[in-house]
Amino acid sequence: MNRYYVDLHVHVGRSSKGKEVKKATANNLTFENVAYEAYRKGIDVIGVVDCISPYILEDINELIDKGEMVEKNGGGIEYRGRQTLLLGAEIETHERRGCSAHSLCFFPSLKHITDFSNEMRKHIKNIWAFSLMSHLTGQELFDIVEAFGGVYMPAHAFTPHKSFYGNCCESLHEIFDDRSLEKILSVELGLSADSMMASQLSELDGKSFTSNSDAHSLPKMGREYNIFEMEDTSYEEVLKALWGRDGRKIIANYGLNPKLGKYHRSYCDTCGKVIEGEPPVLKCPMSDKHKVVVGVRDRLEIIKDRDYPEMQSRPPYNYQIPLEFIPKVGPKTIDKLIDHFGSEMKVLHDASYGEIAEVVKEDMARNIVLAREGKLGIDVGGGGVYGRIEV
Repeated sequence: MNRYYVDLHVHVGRSSKGKEVKKATANNLTFENVAYEAYRKGIDVIGVVDCISPYILEDINELIDKGEMVEKNGGGIEYRGRQTLLLGAEIETHERRGCSAHSLCFFPSLKHITDFSNEMRKHIKNIWAFSLMSHLTGQELFDIVEAFGGVYMPAHAFTPHKSFYGNCCESLHEIFDDRSLEKILSVELGLSADSMMASQLSELDGKSFTSNSDAHSLPKMGREYNIFEMEDTSYEEVLKALWGRDGRKIIANYGLNPKLGKYHRSYCDTCGKVIEGEPPVLKCPMSDKHKVVVGVRDRLEIIKDRDYPEMQSRPPYNYQIPLEFIPKVGPKTIDKLIDHFGSEMKVLHDASYGEIAEVVKEDMARNIVLAREGKLGIDVGGGGVYGRIEV
């Protein structure tokens, strides 16, 4: 078995011809640039979640025709013999009670996701320019994904906007039938939650957790990721690791301390600040009329069914701050480190303090080491505002 770095939630913002696919993303966030940046980052498997746009399907076909990419045995797309890209989509669904949530779905081959894209044209108003928004419920989307040979995963499952636990339900049993719920193999935690928090829900026992970047720009790729133990990086191997089958498994999750997440604690939009106090905080102490965005930590306090997380069967969740988040570590410094060590993952996992200090100043090397160990100070985030790192 080998160990691989895996990030299963990266967006594509534009086609190679400049057509917008995903709003609020960087102009250079193309399918090919995602593949190349994965090489620089040292990420072995990338889940690309805007591949049902016909513009992106055109790009993938062109890259395969040029020999830049090839379909792997076992599923997935291989880029220049290095990175594996899983073809997927992030889809917004709407429940009859009026709430909405995002889910990830992945498919083994270009044909599978092309067929799925053709089906989703019936359920998405303009799949060319806005492939996210569907008219389906979560259950209906699950059924379609299953029928077309894909796998389904709730995305950033606890955030207050666009997630099942965050604003749709207290239990996934309210959304999915028992047969479907058994087949949902994994749940994405999101930046404001970790495994310990999510493990306070007993209905998630037996489902793996993934920590992914949800990157809307190239530098954000790999800000959260996982280490999988597998034979290789094919789609089939990834699914086995998510299930924990045949010796394949997730051996570690790496992510920001949830306190740095944009929605960790409740936030008053009127006052413009995080509301302090023991969770759950559901209203502003200044006025009941103020609009409050309930934080992930506060929401979990309401819906959890046990006080202590069940972590015996789960891999460790490691707090780690990516290079881009560290104060005074800018793009030029990151490029310098990557050029020297080969990838960001090698800086974060293999390079010693002494080796890093040979490339950058000693105080910066110290901050990098403390950041990758999750030991820098933190101001808590909330209401769509990231927490701050204190040096």
